[in-house]
Amino acid sequence: MPRKLTGAVFVSLDGVMQAPGGPQEDPTGGFRFGGWVAPFWAEDMGPFEQLIMGQYDLLLGKRTYDIFSAYWPYHLDDPIGALFERIDKYVLTHSDQPLSWQNSRKLSGETAASAVAELKRSEGRDLLIQGSSTLYPPLLSAGLIDRLVLLTFPVVLGQGKRIFDGSQAPGAMKLTDHFVSSKGVVIASYEPAGEVPTGDFGPDDPSAEECARREKIQAGTW
Repeated sequence: MPRKLTGAVFVSLDGVMQAPGGPQEDPTGGFRFGGWVAPFWAEDMGPFEQLIMGQYDLLLGKRTYDIFSAYWPYHLDDPIGALFERIDKYVLTHSDQPLSWQNSRKLSGETAASAVAELKRSEGRDLLIQGSSTLYPPLLSAGLIDRLVLLTFPVVLGQGKRIFDGSQAPGAMKLTDHFVSSKGVVIASYEPAGEVPTGDFGPDDPSAEECARREKIQAGTW
């Protein structure tokens, strides 16, 4: 059986996923709201708690790996730290820098998608992406993410790294689970559902004004 790949993302209402954990986590690009998740965290985080304490290996970009490896091995008294220490960590990187965190493995290939596709075909636990914003566009476009879990926090951040950068291939998603925490965090799970469906709310009986508008669209003057 191929490994399943889940992406679990802390995201703002406007799609930013940068530095949710703390002010020093990732200030690149002048990002100044690091730690925006903490004020909205609650004991009732629904399916995310089951997901994060489940059975999986991690798939990470190099910067998220650097953040995690500088923190979690020093917090083994935390159940998540103990879990992360034990499981395999697959890191997509072109760097020759050694991966010092135990059970870490460099993942390389012609493209990120080809490397992950090969990993999914191998024997082992299912895979979970944490952080790693650069992985989502190519993996979504290649149809390699089997489930997308979005934890949407009630905050607007403006600029910052985003899960969707406009380069991913279009596609429909099917909602498979949802939960709202006591602090207003919406946790929604989605699975790919084929091509984007389109439709119309009524018969196409355009007015003269609408016909003129469409002519302007075709002429590039609208």
